Amino acid sequence: MTATRSGVLRVVEREAQIFKSLWRGPVILSFITPVMFLAGMGVGLGGMVDDGTGGSGAGASDLGGLDYLSFVTPGLLVASAMQVAAGESLWPVMAGKKWMRTYHAMVATPLDARHVFGGLIVWSGVRAAMSGAAFLLVAAILGGVPSPWAPLALLASVGCAMAVSSLVATFAVGQESDQSFAVLMRIGIIPLFLFSGTFFPVEQLPDAVEPFAAVSPLWHAAELARGATTGHIEALEVLLHSLALVGFFVVGWWWGTRRFTRELQT
Repeated sequence: MTATRSGVLRVVEREAQIFKSLWRGPVILSFITPVMFLAGMGVGLGGMVDDGTGGSGAGASDLGGLDYLSFVTPGLLVASAMQVAAGESLWPVMAGKKWMRTYHAMVATPLDARHVFGGLIVWSGVRAAMSGAAFLLVAAILGGVPSPWAPLALLASVGCAMAVSSLVATFAVGQESDQSFAVLMRIGIIPLFLFSGTFFPVEQLPDAVEPFAAVSPLWHAAELARGATTGHIEALEVLLHSLALVGFFVVGWWWGTRRFTRELQT
């Protein structure tokens, strides 16, 4: 166990060193992206939603009594983490396996495929925590974080990123080309924004579609994050949503360690 942990940390250290050389772009985007999303969706569109309902009508009731900015902030937080984690688990994984073969170089050292996979997933969680902290800071300035428990939303963001990354990276490492990656993003990852309670409650979905939210890690993470940023959540809900995220992660980890081993060491 100690050797495995040490190997994973070595891979995380490698990713951190790369990030250290390229940090300016991601860090700047970590501030620009939330400003654009929250200003456009939360303040701009949210202002029209709140004005249309008077802040206390049927629309406010549909949002659990929240103004739209407070409702959409946690959804955008975890959705951004999911999208970044998915993108970094597709083309970079293909590069590591086939285009640049850095993964093969890693497993030629005392590291093995489990360390490579584990390091990638842990690093996706670290990135989610860094970008999420910037997102929450901007959201707090704009008034979209009414609860002092809001920092706990970062745990939901990290959990979502690691769960999605484990599944997507496992898929990517088994592909021989990147032709399917754009398709996965367009019909898999991006549509989750619309069916996971990011912009509106899943209860407003058609009855036939609503149950599918249960198989979306984004929905479970959004509910956890929304509970933290607003202070409105029950202990049982925290438990159920947390177990769901853990379940997605366990499946991805089990599948990923085996597939990475098969692709890189056989």
